[in-house]
Amino acid sequence: MLRRLAIDVTPLRASRDFRLLWFGELVSSAGSQIALVAVFVQVYALTNSVAAVGLVGLVRLVPLALATLLGGPIIDTRDRRRLLLMAEMGQLLSSAVLMVGALMGKPPVALVYVGAALVSGCGGFAASIRSAISPNLVSKQQLPSMVALNQLMFNSTMIVGPAIGGLVIDEFGLAVAYGLDVMSFLAAIVSCFLIRAQVPTRESVAAEVVGGSFANGWSQLTEGLRFLRGQRVLQSTFYVDLIAMIFGMPRALFPVLAVTQFGASKATQGSVVGLLFSAVAVGAVVAALTTGWVRHVRRHGLAVLWAVAIWGLGIVLFGLSGDSLPFALASLALAGAADVVSAVFRGSILQSTVPDNLRGRMSSVHILVVVGGPGVGDVEAGLVAAVFNPVASVVIGGAVCIAGVVLLALAVPEFARYRAPHVNEGAGS
Repeated sequence: MLRRLAIDVTPLRASRDFRLLWFGELVSSAGSQIALVAVFVQVYALTNSVAAVGLVGLVRLVPLALATLLGGPIIDTRDRRRLLLMAEMGQLLSSAVLMVGALMGKPPVALVYVGAALVSGCGGFAASIRSAISPNLVSKQQLPSMVALNQLMFNSTMIVGPAIGGLVIDEFGLAVAYGLDVMSFLAAIVSCFLIRAQVPTRESVAAEVVGGSFANGWSQLTEGLRFLRGQRVLQSTFYVDLIAMIFGMPRALFPVLAVTQFGASKATQGSVVGLLFSAVAVGAVVAALTTGWVRHVRRHGLAVLWAVAIWGLGIVLFGLSGDSLPFALASLALAGAADVVSAVFRGSILQSTVPDNLRGRMSSVHILVVVGGPGVGDVEAGLVAAVFNPVASVVIGGAVCIAGVVLLALAVPEFARYRAPHVNEGAGS
């Protein structure tokens, strides 16, 4: 029984390059989580405005959208290893902007927004590249396990990063927190140097070449969107994640709730914010470590719908937790566990249905949804909190998330009926 539940680490054992990318991203992602907490805390300290904190999401969304959508065709026709190396270096330099701003003491909030925007743009491009590379490093049968391992890695950093970030901010200040992020990107850069070149297949490049020259740039850009037409199941994986992240992701309210609901002082605010961020990831890691069962599930769409509904329930419970920090943390952990299950099956649907010559563009759309959704959610949470109050914003968002899942299931019934290919026919569901 335990063996069936335990996460499958075969992709790490079987693929040297996947192993290198995984460990490099483990370190750099932890640094990014430290910096994200620092940005929210810094903006709230500079403005004392929940709306200004929510605006961080919009500021991060614009460059993310440009980098992912415009970068998709490039990812499909260039050496992905070299592109990833450039993106990681861009993230390092962008984080250095935030560090310089923190060293100034009280920088203009616009400088913090600029630094956060640059980090988001470079980070979104890097994530799209990694998503396009990874499926080529493992077998198709290992795709669900690969996605689960990536979720384990990412959510582990969401425990370690915010927890360390909160303590560092309280004890040493924002500049040190941003400095740790800068240094963390060295691990990702080294891993890029060590992996093999990731040149797209001849078929991928040939699909973009017409008469000896590259096809029209706009045509390349929109081909991925044209591929999505009629792909209602694949579209639904994006819709359901947007529902969850736009309405059910209250992270922008964490700095405010730490003070107004959980009684944190200025000296402990960073630590409480770090705990709230980490709680989501604790549940996610526990769920990821027990994802051995995902290999035996065929109804991927139905699993996603249930998982996102449970995410919404966890957020509602968090909003109703009052001043009980332990109950609030447990509610966020429940939401995080459900989010991992959703992410594993959504990622598996994407990786198993998209051809390699479009994987860069579809990965870009996927990253835009996964990273951009919470950005829009920051704005939504901040605006609703400004109109009502932070607690009402959380509860309303979680309830809307649950309602949205029900509506999507009714509107796209084939999503719930979707059965995954490349799974042992004898496995149960």
